[in-house]
Amino acid sequence: MAIAAFAPAITRSKERIVEKTNQVALKIVSNDSESKQADRKFFAVFISLVGVAGFMLLLVINTLLAQDAFELTRLKAESRLVSDQREALARAIEKSSSPSALAHSAMVLGMRPSDSPVFLNLDAKPKVSGVTNNG
Repeated sequence: MAIAAFAPAITRSKERIVEKTNQVALKIVSNDSESKQADRKFFAVFISLVGVAGFMLLLVINTLLAQDAFELTRLKAESRLVSDQREALARAIEKSSSPSALAHSAMVLGMRPSDSPVFLNLDAKPKVSGVTNNG
């Protein structure tokens, strides 16, 4: 019987708890939507700036690499040209150093072939071997 007497008081206390809980919940949640929106805008601007800065950095790096590639191509062409010139000079030297070219140059200068060559022995005491032709 005592419990039945307390029943209206229990239901009233439940109603008070529900009311207090609703009021507390309404007090905890404040109107922060404007500040959160500002934080989102700042984050979006920050991410955009980082993206644009990264894109600009990549563009600069790509431009520098392209300039280096053009310079490398120019230097390779110049190297090929110098190599071709070096080969041409080596062929000209070989041609002018050949025995037939040397003989022809000697004939132009008035030299004639020797019938009896003379050799010098430079080991201990220089002496001439062979026949000298003073004529």
